[in-house]
Amino acid sequence: MANVARIRILIVEDHPLFREGIARVINTQPDMELVAQASTGHEAIEYFRKHVPDVTLMDLRLPDISGIDATIAIRAEFPEARIMILTTYERDTEMQRSLAAGARAFLLKTMPPGEMFDAIREVHAGKKHIPPEVASRIAEHLSEEALSQREVEVLQLVSMGTRNSDIGQRLFISVETVKAHMKHIMEKLGATDRTQAMTIAARRGIIQL
Repeated sequence: MANVARIRILIVEDHPLFREGIARVINTQPDMELVAQASTGHEAIEYFRKHVPDVTLMDLRLPDISGIDATIAIRAEFPEARIMILTTYERDTEMQRSLAAGARAFLLKTMPPGEMFDAIREVHAGKKHIPPEVASRIAEHLSEEALSQREVEVLQLVSMGTRNSDIGQRLFISVETVKAHMKHIMEKLGATDRTQAMTIAARRGIIQL
């Protein structure tokens, strides 16, 4: 393996123990090399520019900007960047947004190291890697009508305990329009009330609670 070019990897993960754990197992592989570790989205962009890794493992949950936003920023400068989303979640909305941002794969933090190594090699070879459980979660809601940006804004404010009148003032719409948005939101999510709508939306990654 000494003469074989190694796969150069950047890890973006804000939990030090988990990040160090991944780094340690990656360094056991003779065909892989860890070139940098980032703990924030802005560090990810900076380190990518500096090292231009072959593959980036990108956590979705970062303390400054999301892994999706970091992916978008990196691929705006480096369209060929091979980015794999690292997550504990199977939230279909975030998965769809990740794919739209150009992510090549999803790595569930529960997967065995061997599966992770195989996925990294696949992505480095130009393929995509989507675990069956992620693919089924995306497919489950693919035919459903998505919430509009304004509907997401309304539901996010509702989840923060904001009253209809205050939502209307903040978004420059009438209270009746707020109520109409909530009606459409519940219909699209198959919810019977606001609480259930918030629960479903949070579970799917549409809003953050």
